[in-house]
Amino acid sequence: MQARNTRRSRPAVRLWISALCAILSMSLVLTSAVWHPSQAAADEPRDRLQSMQEQFGHMYHDVLRQWQAEGLSAGTESFRIQATDYIAASDESGLAKGSYAGAGDVLIWRNDRDNWIEYEVEVPETGLYEMTVRYNHYRDESASGSSTYRPATFSIAVDGAFPFREARSIRFPRYFRDAMPLKVDRFGDHMRPQPIEVERWADLAVTDREDSYGVPLLWKLTEGTHTLRLQGFSSIVLDTIAFGPPEALPTYGEVLAGYPAANPSAGSEPIVIEAERMHEKNEVSIQILSDKDAFMTPKSDGATLFNGVGGNRWNDGGEQITWAFTVPEAGLYDIGLRVLNNLQSNVTSYRKLLIDGKVPFQEMLAFGIPYDNKWQRYILSNEERQPYAFYLEAGEHTLSMSVTYAPHKEVQVLLEQAIQQLGNVTSDVQMLTRGEDDPNRTWDIEDNFPEIPEQLRQIQEKLHTMSELWIANNGRKDNNYQSLRTAISDIQDLVDRPNQIPNKKDTLAIIQSKVASITNQLTKQPLALDQIVLVPHGSDFPRMTANLWEKATSGVMNFARSFSEENQLSDNEEGVLNVWMNYGRDYVNLLQELADQYFTPETGIPVKIDLLPREELLVLANATNKAPDVALGISEGKPSEFAFRNSAVDLSAFEGSEEFIENFAPGSMLPYYYDGGYYAVPETLQLKMLFYRKDILDQLGLGIPNTWHDVYEMLPTLQQNGYNFYIPTGEFLMFVYQNGADFYKEDGMRTGLDTPEGFTSFQQATELFSLYGIEQQVPSFYQHFRDGDMPIGIADLNTYLQLSVAAPELTGWWGMAPIPGYEGELGEVERWAGGNIGMLSQGLGGFGAGTPASGAAGQSSAMIMKKSSNPEWGWEFIRWWMSSQIQEQFGSELEGFYGAEFRWNTANAEAFVKLPWTPDELDPLLEQWRWYKSMVNVPGSYFIPRELNNAWNRTVVDGMNYRSSLERAVMNINRELIRKQSEFGYRDEAGNILETFGLPEVNRPWEGVDRYAD
Repeated sequence: MQARNTRRSRPAVRLWISALCAILSMSLVLTSAVWHPSQAAADEPRDRLQSMQEQFGHMYHDVLRQWQAEGLSAGTESFRIQATDYIAASDESGLAKGSYAGAGDVLIWRNDRDNWIEYEVEVPETGLYEMTVRYNHYRDESASGSSTYRPATFSIAVDGAFPFREARSIRFPRYFRDAMPLKVDRFGDHMRPQPIEVERWADLAVTDREDSYGVPLLWKLTEGTHTLRLQGFSSIVLDTIAFGPPEALPTYGEVLAGYPAANPSAGSEPIVIEAERMHEKNEVSIQILSDKDAFMTPKSDGATLFNGVGGNRWNDGGEQITWAFTVPEAGLYDIGLRVLNNLQSNVTSYRKLLIDGKVPFQEMLAFGIPYDNKWQRYILSNEERQPYAFYLEAGEHTLSMSVTYAPHKEVQVLLEQAIQQLGNVTSDVQMLTRGEDDPNRTWDIEDNFPEIPEQLRQIQEKLHTMSELWIANNGRKDNNYQSLRTAISDIQDLVDRPNQIPNKKDTLAIIQSKVASITNQLTKQPLALDQIVLVPHGSDFPRMTANLWEKATSGVMNFARSFSEENQLSDNEEGVLNVWMNYGRDYVNLLQELADQYFTPETGIPVKIDLLPREELLVLANATNKAPDVALGISEGKPSEFAFRNSAVDLSAFEGSEEFIENFAPGSMLPYYYDGGYYAVPETLQLKMLFYRKDILDQLGLGIPNTWHDVYEMLPTLQQNGYNFYIPTGEFLMFVYQNGADFYKEDGMRTGLDTPEGFTSFQQATELFSLYGIEQQVPSFYQHFRDGDMPIGIADLNTYLQLSVAAPELTGWWGMAPIPGYEGELGEVERWAGGNIGMLSQGLGGFGAGTPASGAAGQSSAMIMKKSSNPEWGWEFIRWWMSSQIQEQFGSELEGFYGAEFRWNTANAEAFVKLPWTPDELDPLLEQWRWYKSMVNVPGSYFIPRELNNAWNRTVVDGMNYRSSLERAVMNINRELIRKQSEFGYRDEAGNILETFGLPEVNRPWEGVDRYAD
């Protein structure tokens, strides 16, 4: 039977492989391994592109071409360094020579900060070499706290310089397997297994972090003595560092000619590998999946059974899965896959294949699986659709597939250059017009500013090349291709009418957005896999897709299953503690497992945890007397809303509450205070931190600002060099608290913003944008920070996760610090801030606001409902749930499911410090935790962020005097507070005060966190 392979993409892939292999076998000469800016092409504008190249070095893609142009040959000899023979180190206290995991004379490097070791290398002849490192991950069995799931990351410098940008971040993978057999929950559904680290020695042929070139990196070494430096913050055990000539990978034709003539008998049964039964994976974020397609194995029959792997949890470059299988008879085999590529419309997804750890021939460096919205059979075959034959000896083997986007590497390089040049043009036009459109002004751009249209023409040419490469490799037109073609057309309109360019800033922004939009689909290669099937060469593959009857039967089963108990909030059970959790299904299953394992045996209290799909349902359930006993994952402002309506339980009334509440930062308890009690406790926090680029600040001679005065002093230097500082638009809380103001008067009946301190805080929050040039609109601080044009700014821990996971090239080149503050009376810098970035949007305006499950900022909360039939049980459960042991275990296992991007930012400080933070990360986090302070909620408090936002717009956008604008906001806030106070009985009909709120005060940093600091 014929394979359903696309044919259009194969010639381009073949050309890419041929070009790559030609480079690997070149005979060239180069005098220096480090790119010098003077060597750049004369027609490339410097500006942002050149600045980026100077900061990070040129990409390996460009350096390799330069070596090719100047005639550098491949090395022919091999040599190695014993890791124990280092000549220098930044800190030798963490280094030890000894035995580890069966290997002797190895270097054990216990490292948790940014340190380096250095080696001396004797190179016998000048040439290009591959580097292979034999390593193992160090595991300190005596250390307390959670193990890390992150790979080790090191930079590698030669003679004090990085030969190319990718050398700044080399990934040393960890290897894991899923715990088997799979467990089932009370509904008969599979529960996600925990990852178990595979402890073994690995030989890493050094590639870039995402293996985006598909082959190992080459290192240019001249004859003689060199120094090699490894620098990073991970612990690792090193055996040897070896150098050798580039491996020549044969073509399929060459391999086929050398195969033995033997072939398995035609009647041999197919070898079927179930994809979810992974032997090994190199990222914990690679996850098995459940799909209800009629032909899946095992068939779900409406249940949630794990029967595949991947999808969007196997899409990043370098992510690799290995399966083990047994070959009963030696001979030639064909390989087929049952796959689903439907997540990116009309986009081909690429994989690299290895047999027993080796790529068998060039064509397996990257094979493309076309888009199809249904499961498909894909047979590994050539462009004539003739299946490739793989020779396998009888016995045990492994088959690995890894994500690659190597065929798109040229597009990625051009994309980066185009984005940087578009930034140049936008910046030039902005300076030219001073940010203002003047349709009455006459311009002569071609004569006076010819570099602007010239850069646009260069960008247009790059985009044209990108579109041609994309269609050749992808095999069909898609949204990415259309975005490029539209951008080309838009640029042509600008080039045809150059004198209109100054008034077309919006058009430039749209072009930039279109071009940048393809970045994610360029590097993400999602693919779901059900089975791998091997058959004797030339034999037919078994059927891999469902027929009409199977689809109909499966559809009926799935429809019936949709009415099952697990897919809806079930009725509360008598004699059981009913808990609703506003997170995902895996969170619910994990907590249910922990409760069954620990809580129920210890207390005798049975627990049933249900998924709360939407927070609004809690309001409806409470109104219909169907509320649970305990609600988890509730947004920060919601518990007080329930408390106002006598629908939540005061936790401070329980025995032991005072001691329990002391485990949390006092400022994090403020949102849950009402009428003398506390109606919830925080589960997670979003600490606000200062993020900074070490390399750029060093280049500018700037330090890390400690106070706002330091920020004001560094702004001219930043802005004069084309950079800026980032502050979230409409951020008021930190300015209010740091200036000694408050949102309320002492009794809570009116706002406290109409004080000298309140006016000062609002003045600062607005003048930074209107007077000091902080940008008002920044779509993504993370992206600007990554690109380098905003090398410093304030953001929450979501930015930390993004940088840690999605910006590997910056590893070691950025840091976190506490946010700036003002020096207090005792000489200590006061850094008050809450975690709620941007206009206090915490759902304070009543029911239906954002939740942790939907990505809301701020804290998530645990509370007991007033209508609970078992409030004492609920209290015991919350104390157990928020204990340091359970919070640490929950966070560690959650990170094991999905990787570091799912770091559980627990509000329990003792558990927080045991999660896999490095000391360089933990120290500033704990310092900022001391100054954590959110806002108290009172009836009508939702008007405060709303009116402050309006006041900010009037001042910054419309130019209104800051004092007049804030006075109007104060008047509106007080009017709403008084109205709500009358509604809830705090004032009589005449507006007289009957009762006050008596709000708590938090005016000293939390000392409770100090016990966990170094």
